[in-house]
Amino acid sequence: MSCESIAKPSCEQIINILPDPFVVIDRNYRIMAANAQYRKHYGLNPGEDVVGRFCYEVSHHSETPCSQHGEHCPLEIVFNTAQPTQVMHIHYDQHGREEYVQLQSTPLFDDNGKVLYVGEYIFPVSQKQQDTLLIGRSRPMVRMISLLQRVAPTTTTVLLLGESGTGKECVAKYIHEYSPRSSGSFVIVDCGTLGESLIESELFGHEKGAFTGAAGRKKGLFEAAHGGTLFIDEIAELPLSLQTKLLRVLETGTIRRLGGTEYVNVDVRVLAATHRDLQRMVELGEFRQDLYYRLSAFPVHIPSLRDRPDDIAALAENFLANSEDSDHFVPLAPEVIEALMTYDYPGNVRELRNIVERAGILAYGDDMIRPEHLVFEGIRREDVQQTGAGLTESPAHANRKFLQRRHGRLSDDEVMYALESCDGHRARAAQRLGVSERTLYRYVERMRCS
Repeated sequence: MSCESIAKPSCEQIINILPDPFVVIDRNYRIMAANAQYRKHYGLNPGEDVVGRFCYEVSHHSETPCSQHGEHCPLEIVFNTAQPTQVMHIHYDQHGREEYVQLQSTPLFDDNGKVLYVGEYIFPVSQKQQDTLLIGRSRPMVRMISLLQRVAPTTTTVLLLGESGTGKECVAKYIHEYSPRSSGSFVIVDCGTLGESLIESELFGHEKGAFTGAAGRKKGLFEAAHGGTLFIDEIAELPLSLQTKLLRVLETGTIRRLGGTEYVNVDVRVLAATHRDLQRMVELGEFRQDLYYRLSAFPVHIPSLRDRPDDIAALAENFLANSEDSDHFVPLAPEVIEALMTYDYPGNVRELRNIVERAGILAYGDDMIRPEHLVFEGIRREDVQQTGAGLTESPAHANRKFLQRRHGRLSDDEVMYALESCDGHRARAAQRLGVSERTLYRYVERMRCS
């Protein structure tokens, strides 16, 4: 039998070999082909085909593309750049359950080199692994995680910006874990806790006799992080004299130990973080401009906790779950969550951790954590605020509606009232109800079918 007589495998046969969901999508978000795993995972109804449907309808359970909900749409990125991309998304399986997925999207070209379709490979991310890295599914967190997923596989230097206590170290660990260097070392240096001479020795190491007490050669943290990642926290506290040396390392990939004469090659990815305004420091001459531009190749702003209140309950329960009395205190009672959500947390996630750990201690011997066990160092918001126009709903009152989503279903009357009061605008109605637009869409669809 000649080679010419052997039938070539079809596209469907080829993509069905892939063990994870894979889908081919056109420029208009319409699914052109899907493998068996995708059909099984995202099939809407028994016997109903996903081919011909919109990708955002199938995997996001939404009426509009994900870019309109604060996420980075890989389809739009690939068609605009003709380059592959990788992002992190939240998808919904055929049973409506949320799941974190990593999307790898690749352009499929026609004979003229024009992007004709996008091939999208979907990797579910272990929830256990996710919980150990970053907690939260609010829109600001999903948007940030999407950015992290795009930059993690690269070698680009990342500058993490955010208030104290927002979890910059956790974000840095996340980047490391999703990078090709994840099997290497993750090394941390905090410039805010070390003096100038000690920082230099810690970063670059020293030779025997370099200074009083240097009894032998010591490798620095750059050498310790060789093949891995070095996280430089509070980079704004790095003295000007050392900023020049750091810039040289970033540009040449070499370091010289204190008291040494030879340069040592290091293969290290640098992640830096600060809560200070580096641009302002550059203007004041307190931070080198060239180093700032070298570090800020890919800046990531970490949202404060007050900007993502929907994550407070998950964070609090995660902290308690890792305590000795986790089975005793989790899940938290609705009234405790409500109390936690009436505070602005100037200390961010770090302050929330302190509050719930303190509550666990105060509640020791009790049957559960109660609102009176929560001790806030600052002033909590009032349920209702007086304004010149009269009474207005406070953030605390609005956050109560999050409890409806978390501890019970919305009634049809509540959904209809919200839609009517917002003139049918779903985004505003969803915000008023304290649910995502996707969740509101599912409620509306259920009402239509009932």
